[in-house]
Amino acid sequence: MKKLNFVFLFVILVIYFSSCSDYLDKAPEEDLTIEEAFKQKQYAERFLFSAYAGLPLELYFSDMGDANPFVLGSDELNMPYPEKYGKLINRGSWNPHNAHGQIWINMYESIRKTNIFLDNIDLTPFTSEFSQSDKDRWIAEATLLRAYFHFRALIIYGPIPIIDHKVEIDEEFSQLNRRPLDECVQFILDECDKSIPYLPAKITNTSQYGRLTSAFAYAIKARLLLYMASPLWNGNSEYINFTDNDGVRLFPQEQDSNKWKIAAEAAKNCIEYCENEGYTLYRSVNNDPVDNIKGIYLERYNNETILGRNHQYMDGLVEKCCFPRTNGGWGSWNPTQNLIDSYEMSNGEIPILGYNPDGSPVIDPESGYREDGYAEVDDPNGRWLQGVRNMYINRDPRFYASINFNGKLFKNRRLEWWNTGADGRGNEGRDYNSTGYTMNKYVDEDVDIPQGRFSLKTWILFRLGEQYLNYAEALNEVDGPV
Repeated sequence: MKKLNFVFLFVILVIYFSSCSDYLDKAPEEDLTIEEAFKQKQYAERFLFSAYAGLPLELYFSDMGDANPFVLGSDELNMPYPEKYGKLINRGSWNPHNAHGQIWINMYESIRKTNIFLDNIDLTPFTSEFSQSDKDRWIAEATLLRAYFHFRALIIYGPIPIIDHKVEIDEEFSQLNRRPLDECVQFILDECDKSIPYLPAKITNTSQYGRLTSAFAYAIKARLLLYMASPLWNGNSEYINFTDNDGVRLFPQEQDSNKWKIAAEAAKNCIEYCENEGYTLYRSVNNDPVDNIKGIYLERYNNETILGRNHQYMDGLVEKCCFPRTNGGWGSWNPTQNLIDSYEMSNGEIPILGYNPDGSPVIDPESGYREDGYAEVDDPNGRWLQGVRNMYINRDPRFYASINFNGKLFKNRRLEWWNTGADGRGNEGRDYNSTGYTMNKYVDEDVDIPQGRFSLKTWILFRLGEQYLNYAEALNEVDGPV
């Protein structure tokens, strides 16, 4: 028996070491270099698509604080979990040990991918299935991705290093300084302009949904120029003396009111281009305002979407965070009362003008808003039911599309968010509703959490509706209220 065991062990060791030897003794041609990979069309294409992974995962605004901490880090949303990064921002308690820096890392990793692609794409040979126009489109996509990654880093960190080439290991990194804000902006605008002639205006092939378009380039320009016209970036006195280590001033020294006009023109150009290419504001089948708003976010790649990012099934994160516990959810993405008070009435009036020292609201009597009493009848359009608090009736349609509130009909039952209600805190520990509301935007009521049935999600990064708002805001600064 011992002899058999020894023989068996010997055979195993021979196989092990011979396999290791085979692995370590690979011929050079068995591993592809970057240059060799780009000589094959399918590998070059995959490399380009890998750069798309840098598009932000903005729908993860609670469980991936390094992707989008800004929704929770605001006065618009709360969660019951104190350790979430957005809540650290609100409390001013983030520090070098708990701060998430992935946005900076992700953007520059993605910029490097686009630079490697652009440096090597000329190695990819033409074939019957890969023409010059195909290559031009790929180059434009990489160029526009690089512009967008710089744009995203810029709006978060201010003046940034411009990396327009593949940085080599032996390069002098100390020379990669932050560039003045106007220089960064011009680089992004130029990259957008370079890409526009070679990109399709609109994606109509379902297999290519999510790829970049020339409409996206126009949308980046409009948003960027609007930001640059704002008082934060345009002559902000707090940044006048902000310099790099060499004393180079990084922000404009004087306010330039003409930037609002430039922003308005950019938004108008984007609107006209998109409308001419078939982009439209989303309309539901019945054209009900509430369904119009809900449908924008649930009907994937509708005609209003300029660029969206797939989030696949996401294990139903949105529904888990917004469904009540009676439907298997946590009820933990909670809009604040401040946000609720900001929704107008159906007559267009603002219900809450401000707050008294004790926190009670200052109600505009002309708005028709009341906090006492309950609805006596159901709304004919189903937006509220009899018995709902009067503070939730006759509100802007966006309120009903975006907010789940006490007494609202949800999956054929009325919500009970109060502590002792069916959806209240109960004995569920950390999972509870902290404000009495949950988000309804992006929520698919057809999802069944207990049964594990979830739906695909596409987060909209840019849509046509934004451009009208950008145009209106810029015009308001140029010509006054118009």
